[in-house]
Amino acid sequence: MSPDWPAHGGRIAPLLARYGLPADHPVIDFSANLNPLGPPAWLAEWLAGAGDALARYPDPDDDRARRAIATHDGVAPERVLVTNGGIEAIYLTAALHAGGRALVIEPTFSEYALACRQHGLTVSRLALEGPAFRLDLDAAEAALAGVDVAFLCRPNNPTGTLVPRADVERLLARAGETGTTLVVDEAFVDFTDGDERLTPLLAGAPNLLLLRSLTKLFDLPGLRIGYLLGAPALVRGARARQMPWSVNALALGLVAPLLADADYLARTRDWLVGQRPAMPEAVRELGYGVPATQANYFLLGGGWQAQEAEALFAFLLRRGLLARHTHGFPGLDGRWLRLALRDGPDNARLLAALAEWRRR
Repeated sequence: MSPDWPAHGGRIAPLLARYGLPADHPVIDFSANLNPLGPPAWLAEWLAGAGDALARYPDPDDDRARRAIATHDGVAPERVLVTNGGIEAIYLTAALHAGGRALVIEPTFSEYALACRQHGLTVSRLALEGPAFRLDLDAAEAALAGVDVAFLCRPNNPTGTLVPRADVERLLARAGETGTTLVVDEAFVDFTDGDERLTPLLAGAPNLLLLRSLTKLFDLPGLRIGYLLGAPALVRGARARQMPWSVNALALGLVAPLLADADYLARTRDWLVGQRPAMPEAVRELGYGVPATQANYFLLGGGWQAQEAEALFAFLLRRGLLARHTHGFPGLDGRWLRLALRDGPDNARLLAALAEWRRR
């Protein structure tokens, strides 16, 4: 990937510079997969009253966040590890298997492979089958042989596709035979239709780790709140590798009130019903390729080469709409764009721009 393409979404400044646009060029960010409702309305007042927490180190014995997650997910507290965002959970999982072999199912989030390399793992890859990005289950089962840890994103970033639960169960059974830890990243599971969380599988699967993020659901990427669920032995191993005071006091204190905000979660569901599947379908009607998505984003393509996708990227950016390039996703190689779902007016602007591009 060219160094002037940012590695993650939400990086506006370097892209404006790349295309010679001023730093104050107004932009609607479709590149970061965050809840367009914004943070909960009560958050500002809560933060204003939390100043005392900043004058002390986070208490390592404060387990309020862990217990709130355990209650919310219906698991024992010893199955929970609170982390500095989902990213730390990924790197801790790789650290558990340092020096071993990893399987990454892709195209997917680049940090799985990066975390594995940082901890000395040899990485093998298995490609989802396009254009629908389906998992070849037989190939996946075969690929687990000799693998210490396998990473599956569900729903997948950037495709939005969801491996069926029955396929995950079959893959998990095979992982038990091969001695493989199956890591399922559920960072976007709160945006799926129905309840697709794999939490019920934990009780019978000592080799399963689930990774979660609260920052995407509650639009709080700057606070870095994530967690890991798994067998107590795996959780203890991850905790032993976690840096001291990894999670800040504000994040620890926010977990319980965030998870208790049923109204916010209900409004998020209402927004999803209004924008998905309507938005991806409207884009398909314009003649673009959009795989079926179960996330708060979708992948957009047209059978292009990377240069054509970059031309559309620049066209949108000049109209104040920032897409996510896919140069950092092996198997996509810049030929697709990823676009987040936003509120109605923002989505209407995007549709108008995509229609204009087709009329050229």
